[in-house]
Amino acid sequence: MNRISQFQFSTFQGKLQGEFYFDDSPLHAAQKAIYATDASVYQEMPMAVALPCNVEDLRLLIAFANEQKLTLIPRAAGTSLAGQVVGNGIVVDISKHFGKILEVNQEEKWVRVQPGVIRDDLNKNLAQYGLLFGPETSTASRAMIGGMIGNNSCGLHSITWGSTRDHLLEVKALLADGSEVVFKNNSVADYIKAVSARDTTGKREQAILAGMWGMLSNPIDQELIKKKFAKPTVTRRNSGYALDALVANFEKGDINLCNLIAGSEGTLCFVTEAKISLVEAMPPAVGVVCVHASSLAESLHANRIAMKYQPKASELVDRYIMDFTKNHTVYSQNRFFIEGDPAALLMVEFWGEHEDIVKVQAEALVEELKSENLGYAYPLLFGEAAAKAWDIRKAGLGLIRNLPGDTQPVNLIEDCAVAVEDLPEYIADLENLLSSHQLQASYYAHAGAGELHVEPMINLKTSEGKQKFRDVLADTAKLVKKYNGALSGEHGDGRLRGEFIPFMMGEEVYEMFRQVKRIWDPKGIFNANKIVDTPPMNEFLRYKADEAAPAIPTHFDFSRQEGMLRMAEKCSGSGDCRKTELTGGTMCPSYMATRSERDTTRARANMLRRYLTEDTRKSTSPEMVKEVLDLCLSCKGCKSECPSSVDVGKMKAEFTQQYYEQFGVPRRSKLIANFSKQMKLASMAPWAFNGIFGNAALRKIANKMVGFHPDRSMPHLDSVTLKSWYTKRTSPSPKPHARKVYLFCDEFTNYNDAEIGKKAVQLLEKLGYEVIIPKHVESGRSYLSKGFVKEAKNLAIQNVNLFKDLITGDAPLVGIEPSAILSFRDEYRDLVPEDLRESAALISRNALLFEEFIARETDAKRINRTSFRTDKRLIKLHGHCHQKALSTLTASKKALSLPENYQVQLIPSGCCGMAGSFGYEEEHYEVSMKIGELVLFPTVRQQPEEVIIAAPGTSCRHQIKDGTGRVSLHPVEILWEALLP
Repeated sequence: MNRISQFQFSTFQGKLQGEFYFDDSPLHAAQKAIYATDASVYQEMPMAVALPCNVEDLRLLIAFANEQKLTLIPRAAGTSLAGQVVGNGIVVDISKHFGKILEVNQEEKWVRVQPGVIRDDLNKNLAQYGLLFGPETSTASRAMIGGMIGNNSCGLHSITWGSTRDHLLEVKALLADGSEVVFKNNSVADYIKAVSARDTTGKREQAILAGMWGMLSNPIDQELIKKKFAKPTVTRRNSGYALDALVANFEKGDINLCNLIAGSEGTLCFVTEAKISLVEAMPPAVGVVCVHASSLAESLHANRIAMKYQPKASELVDRYIMDFTKNHTVYSQNRFFIEGDPAALLMVEFWGEHEDIVKVQAEALVEELKSENLGYAYPLLFGEAAAKAWDIRKAGLGLIRNLPGDTQPVNLIEDCAVAVEDLPEYIADLENLLSSHQLQASYYAHAGAGELHVEPMINLKTSEGKQKFRDVLADTAKLVKKYNGALSGEHGDGRLRGEFIPFMMGEEVYEMFRQVKRIWDPKGIFNANKIVDTPPMNEFLRYKADEAAPAIPTHFDFSRQEGMLRMAEKCSGSGDCRKTELTGGTMCPSYMATRSERDTTRARANMLRRYLTEDTRKSTSPEMVKEVLDLCLSCKGCKSECPSSVDVGKMKAEFTQQYYEQFGVPRRSKLIANFSKQMKLASMAPWAFNGIFGNAALRKIANKMVGFHPDRSMPHLDSVTLKSWYTKRTSPSPKPHARKVYLFCDEFTNYNDAEIGKKAVQLLEKLGYEVIIPKHVESGRSYLSKGFVKEAKNLAIQNVNLFKDLITGDAPLVGIEPSAILSFRDEYRDLVPEDLRESAALISRNALLFEEFIARETDAKRINRTSFRTDKRLIKLHGHCHQKALSTLTASKKALSLPENYQVQLIPSGCCGMAGSFGYEEEHYEVSMKIGELVLFPTVRQQPEEVIIAAPGTSCRHQIKDGTGRVSLHPVEILWEALLP
C-alpha cells in the first residue's frame, strides 16, 4: 500500500465509530473505486474512504492525516464538476451521518444545520415556517449544504437570492490541528481584539486570525485584489479564494471569515455545522414565460431585455437539450409547451400574490420582445406545468449525455461568467472560438446572471481530444479575461481550472491564494491540490488516450446504446440517483434506505464502466462489481428517471449471466429462477405446500433451507391454476362484434393469484369482450431477475413467435402482473434475434397492463361508468416499479376512477422493497423492510379500515401484507367488486 501499511490503516479503523475502507478485499476495493470519480471528467483512486459518524471521528481523521502526512477530501453529494472530490487521499463522505437540522429560528429567519443536509429536503422541512434557503442549484434534490458552501453554489434563482456565501452567517469547523472554532461576522474592532486575545484562542485559530488580518489590512493588497478580480458587475465569481468578498466587507467595517470558507472547496477547514439565513417562501403565483427563439443570439438579446423587468430567474435551454427530451420516457412528457423547433428557449420567471399580477409582468415583457422581433412564441406556464418545464432545464447536464459516440459534451468552460450586459458579445466570440477548434457545443443555464453552461463536444479518448480539452480552456481564459469576467462562477476551480488562476489574476494574487492555504492549512491535510498547486488539468482523466474499446459480447442486444460499455459511460455523475423519500420517485430504492453511495445508479454504472474498460480489468474484479450490484433491486427506475437513461437493471442481468458462466450458479438463484417449475410441481399438491408455509415453525425451517429470511411469509398456492380453470370452464358465447382480448396468463397469476385472473376474465367478458388465453410460455421474469438471460431469451423468442401473427392494436395482449407483461415492452426487444425485432416491437406497442386496457377502452367510449356502482369509496394506490418506469400510474388511476364516486389518491411511494425474490432473501430482508418503511408502510398504517389499498404488483401486495398486516387489492379485484350485477 502507498506509504502506509495495511496494519496502520487497520489500527486506525479500530478507533473510528464510522465506516472505513482501505484494503484490497472486494468490499473495500469497490468502495474506493466508486469514490474515484465525481460528476467531473477526473478519476483517481483514493487511498481510503471514511464515513464518519460524528465530530470525534473527524478529529481522529485529522490527527491521522497529520501523523501520516495525508490529505482529507471532504465529500457530500459528489456532484462537483471540477474534480473537487477526486484525489489520492482519504475521501471523507459526510452525506450519511451529518444530515441533522439542528435549530430553526423563525423570527430571525435562520437555520443551523449539519453539512449533510440536502437543500430540497431542508426546504420541505422549512415550509411549515413559510421560509426557505434560497440558493437553488439544478442538483438541489441531492446537493448538500456542505457541498454548496464548498462551491459557493448559486443556482437558477441567483439573481434573486444570491449565492450561498450571501447566506452563510456562521460556521463551526475543525481546523488543521483538530481544534474546533466558530467563525461569524465581527466588526473590525472586535476582530482586532480577537487577534490580540492569545489566551482565548487556539494556536491555529490565532495564526489564521493574524494571518488574514495581515492581508486584509494591507492597502497594497486591497488595491491588488480589487484590480485583479472580475469587475464588480460580474455577480457570479468563484475563482480562487474570495479575498474580494473579504475586502468589500472590510471596507464596510466588518470581517466574516465565512466569506472565505464559502467557495474554498474544503481546502481550509472541515465544516461541521453552518448557520444560514433564510428568505420568505415564494408567493402563491409563480409564472414562467418560455420565449421561443430562432437562434441562440436572439435568445441572449431577449435576455438583455428581460432583465429590465426584474425577473426572479432567466434561464436558457438550447436545442441540444430539447432534442434529447423527444424520446425520453419521462422528459418527453414535459415538452407539451414547446411550439415548433426553437433553437433556444429563454425561461423568464415572475412572482406575484395573484396570477393576474404575474400576467401583467409577463405581458409587458412579451410586448417589448415582439416590438424588437425577438422570439416567435411566448407561452406562460403556472403551477405543475411550470415545474415540468423547469425539470427540462434542471436535467440538462444528464440529458446531453445521450449523445451517441465517443465525442461527448464535457464540463470545461461551463462555469465562465461575465457581466450580463456582456453576455451576447461574449457568447458570439466564444462561438467563433469553438468554431476555430471545429467544435460544437451545448449552451444552457444562467443567462440572467451572465453565465451560460457551455459544454463543447470533445472526444477525451484520443490524444488529440485531450490536447483540445486543454487548448479550449486556455483560449477561453483569454476571452473571459478580455471581458474582465470570472473563469469560475459557481462550479469552482478544483483541479480543472486551478492551473489557469495565475493567468487570470496574475502571479501576485495567486501567491496570495497560496499564502491563504498556508495560513489555514500549513501541512496540506485538507483537500490538497485543489485551487492552488493543482496538477495539469488534462491529467487523471477517466479515459486513457487512443485505446481501442474492448469488444464485449453480450446476450442482450445493446446496439441502441452502442454497446454495454457506452451505456455505462452515459452516466454523467450528476447524482440524480441520490434521491430520498422526500424527493420522491423510484430510483434508487436501496440508496433511499441505506444512504450509501455504493447503492446508487451512479456507483453501479461507474463500477461497470471500470470493469468493462480493458485497462482497468486487472484492478476491478468481478467480485467488486458483484458487491456493488448486490442491492440493485432491478426496479427499472433508472431507465426512466435517470436523465441519461442508464439502465442498470439490464446491465446487472447481463453481468450476472456472464458471472454465472465464469464462476457457476448458486443453488438459491437457480431455485428462484425456476419459479414456474417449482410452482408447477407444488401445484400437484397445493395443500401440502400451503400446509408447510402456512405454519410459522415449518415455514421458518423451510425458509432457512433455501436462504430466505425466517420472518418472511410465502404466498400460498391456489387450489386450481388459472390455465386449468380456463381450459375446463364453459366460456360464454361472445356477443356479436365483440372485440378480442388476449390475456397473458403470467406465471405468478397462474399459480398464486388465480382468483385475480378469474375475475379479470369474467370482468372483461361482462364488459362485452371475448377473452382468450392463447398458447404461450412463461414471461421469463424470474429468470431475468436472477440474471439467467439465456433462459429468458429462449422464452422471449418462443413468445414472440407465438404472438407475432396474433397481437394487433385491435386485439391486444393484456397482462395482470406488471413485471410480466411489461417484459414485452422492455427486455423482449433486446432479447430476440434481429429477424424477430420488428415483431417484438409491434407486440410491445400492443402489450398492455390490465388498467391501461381499461383506460384506453374508456377513452374510446367502449366502457362507461354506468356499468359500475355509485357509492363512495377512497382508494390509496401504490404503483409497481416497472409500471412507473415503463408506463404511468395515470392509467391505473383512470381505471380505478371508473365507478362514479371512487376517489383515487396516489401513495407517494417509490419501490415497495420486495422486488420479486429480493425481499425474501435473508441478507436483503432488512433493507427490503427499510425501503417499505420510508413511505409505503406508514401511509398504509394511517389509513382507516374502510380505505381500499390498491397495488397492481403481486410482490407489492405481499410486501404490504408482511409490513403492515393490511390486505391490498389488485385493480381487477376492485373493479370486479364494483361491477353492477
